[in-house]
Amino acid sequence: MSDLSSLICDRIRDVSDYPQPGIVFKDITPLLADPVAFAAVVDELAGLHQVDKIVGIEARGFILAAPVAYKARAGFVPVRKKGKLPSETLEESYDLEYGSATIEVHRDAFETGDRVLVVDDVLATGGTAEATVELVRRAGAEVVGVAVLMELAFLKGRERLPGVDLRSLVIV
Repeated sequence: MSDLSSLICDRIRDVSDYPQPGIVFKDITPLLADPVAFAAVVDELAGLHQVDKIVGIEARGFILAAPVAYKARAGFVPVRKKGKLPSETLEESYDLEYGSATIEVHRDAFETGDRVLVVDDVLATGGTAEATVELVRRAGAEVVGVAVLMELAFLKGRERLPGVDLRSLVIV
């Protein structure tokens, strides 16, 4: 295991039966509270690609994507739950490990041909990432990759992202 992987794994807490029975929630708040670990994660994610925009997926993806965008000198674009954005949007519905949801992005969030990196905290079943990639493409931008702090390999989310450069800082 790399030094960065150890740094991350040592600062992620498992919370059983949250948000519902049978789910083991990966709590990243201890990692976020550690300035050395948080900076290492941001630096690593910001150095993955040269991009015009960084997309953060609501809600914990915002926490990582905004400082990554700043560090990469790129714009930040939020992808939010349906009904949370004030202007005209594109939307995409998807299934996740414990339900379904719809996400949206502003129609004018990207310039045609913008190079975009999608950032989120955890890749589980891949539904949210897949829907986000579709939204970015429909908006006329190019997805150069998806980057996550942690990938839950047993849920096989990677299989929903064929042809997408997926980078996971930790795979469990």
